[in-house]
Amino acid sequence: MKHRSKQKNKKNRWADHLTQKAKTEKYPARSVYKLMEIQKKFKVIQKNSMVLDLGCAPGSWLIYAAEITGHGGKVTGIDLKEIKTRLPANAVSCRGDIFNMGNDLAEPTGKGYKTVLSDMAPATTGRKEIDAARSFDLCMAALNCAVELLAPGGNFVCKIFQGADFKKFESEVKTNFMHCNIFKPESCRKASKEIYIIGKNKKI
Repeated sequence: MKHRSKQKNKKNRWADHLTQKAKTEKYPARSVYKLMEIQKKFKVIQKNSMVLDLGCAPGSWLIYAAEITGHGGKVTGIDLKEIKTRLPANAVSCRGDIFNMGNDLAEPTGKGYKTVLSDMAPATTGRKEIDAARSFDLCMAALNCAVELLAPGGNFVCKIFQGADFKKFESEVKTNFMHCNIFKPESCRKASKEIYIIGKNKKI
């Protein structure tokens, strides 16, 4: 019992460390370190490029992506929630629903993106099979968006909860991208079922 308690405390300290680090470095959430790890390993974001961030609240990925693209790039974020964090000059956010991308968000997003990011997660119920199914639905919406809005050769990063439909989603990514990688950043909480699928070099 004591051993289990020590492990839990260690994980909590790690989470607290990243949360405090994010605050110190002016990011709204610790999730930024997941994207940093993905970028370091896979180089999904290029300088002076256009990036679309789906489910961008509270804004950490949006800010970091804007830093990578630089002044010559542009990052657009979309979320159901309003972004209250101050954004860099080359980043904008708008409220909208991923399931209505073809209607109310077609004009503000545009096309020709080099990278589409999705860190979206469903409201969890505590039932793994339901949460995984909802995550799959979000991921498919994000993938459809990426296929529609990415330029040829573009990259896609998507968080998914591991479940019965995981292999199906992986197969869909492989169908649309030349390379497909599965990656779990060290900054993810160890108990979390989330994992990231990275599609590189979108097929024509």
